Amino acid sequence: MMLWNRSNTLAIAKNTCTSCHGVGLRQGRRGHQTVCNCTLRAIFRACYARFRYCAAKEKYLSKVSLEFTPGGERRMTWGRKDEEYVADFCLVSRRALDELEYTVFKFHFLLGADWKLCCHRLKMDRGTFFHIVYRIEQRLGCVFRDLKPYALYPLTEYFNNGTRGRYVRPCSRPDVIPIRLPAFPQPESRQQILQTA
Repeated sequence: MMLWNRSNTLAIAKNTCTSCHGVGLRQGRRGHQTVCNCTLRAIFRACYARFRYCAAKEKYLSKVSLEFTPGGERRMTWGRKDEEYVADFCLVSRRALDELEYTVFKFHFLLGADWKLCCHRLKMDRGTFFHIVYRIEQRLGCVFRDLKPYALYPLTEYFNNGTRGRYVRPCSRPDVIPIRLPAFPQPESRQQILQTA
C-alpha cells in the first residue's frame, strides 16, 4: 500500500480544484493532511479507462503471461492480465458499494447509460444522480488504491508484476572492475577549441 503524500497525488490532482489547489492533499481535522476527492476521482477514472480498454479489446489480442509467484518456492504461474483486471474491477466494485450505488454503477459505468436514461430508470433527479456518481468515484478510487495484497492502482504495478513481492538482490561481485574512460586534456579557451577542430 502506498502512502498518501504530495509526490503521489500531485500528478493526478485536478489543477482547478478549490479544496487542494492542485496539490492532491487538503487539510483535514486536527491538522492532518488527507487526500482530496479530486485525486480519488482521478484514480477511479484511470482504472475505469483501463477497464473499458480491456473489456472492448478483441479477444484474439489478449495474451497469456508468465508471472512469478511470491514466496520461497519461486514458482511461476500463467495468467491473462486483461481478463483478471476486468474481473477484479467488477468484483471489488460490487463488494465496496451499497445497493443503490451499485445499481447506479451498473447502469452508468458498466452498461454505459447516460444520465438521462439512468434518472428515468431509477426515478431520481439529475442532482441526486451526479452526487451518487461522484460518491462512487471517490469511494472506488480509495478502494482501488488501498486494496490488499495487490491494488488495482497504480496500473503499471498491476500489469507488470514480474518483480512485485520478490526481493531483488543487488549484484555485488568483487571481480568486476568498472571501465574508466581515458582522460582527455580540456581546452582552456575558445581559440584552442577552434585550432583543434
